[in-house]
Amino acid sequence: MHVLRQTHTPRWTLRALALLSAAMMFLIPWADNAAAHGSIVDPASRNYGCWDRWGDDHLNPAMAQEDPMCWQAWQDNPNAMWNWNGLYRNNVGGNHQGQVPNGQLCSGGQTEGGRYNSLDAVGPWKTTDVGANFSVHLYDQASHGADYFQIYVTRQGFDPASEPLGWDDLQLVEETGSYAPSQNISVDVSAPGRSGHHVVFTIWQASHMDQVYYLCSDVNFN
Repeated sequence: MHVLRQTHTPRWTLRALALLSAAMMFLIPWADNAAAHGSIVDPASRNYGCWDRWGDDHLNPAMAQEDPMCWQAWQDNPNAMWNWNGLYRNNVGGNHQGQVPNGQLCSGGQTEGGRYNSLDAVGPWKTTDVGANFSVHLYDQASHGADYFQIYVTRQGFDPASEPLGWDDLQLVEETGSYAPSQNISVDVSAPGRSGHHVVFTIWQASHMDQVYYLCSDVNFN
């Protein structure tokens, strides 16, 4: 997994810069916002994955059959993908479960005026293959750093394709200390005893202010 991540990083970094530059050239109103924050890029968060696969081809009707969950997300609000790095809540005060209700975890409690609501949709989201031991890789464009990460994985028996995600469906598999500001942070996790489609739910408490990112990544334990 580490070798794949190291060889993949320059491609998505350069692609991110290229598409963000293109967005600014076309005076897209949310381009400045999109350049400011971060997300989990491996295993890809739901909206980063949709942007990575379809950002330069998002009007292609083939998406409806090939990637139906991304299709519904693009139809609901394209800004969720263009702002793949802006899914956060401010002033949470550590009360994650109080701020983010069951069924709304992947949208951060319908944050940002509901921009990310499509990420809570139940269905066959595209997955990243992982083993029992894998790494969660944050790309932090603004180098906010982290007070901590809390990384959860759904329990065996939960079906993301047919059930909304709730707190009781998650098991905490890693809680970290602080990380110094950096654009690339990887956290090693272990989630044995699982097979098939699961959700990795990452809470990233940024260090620059009380700003928390809630990020769902779909994985396939093989």
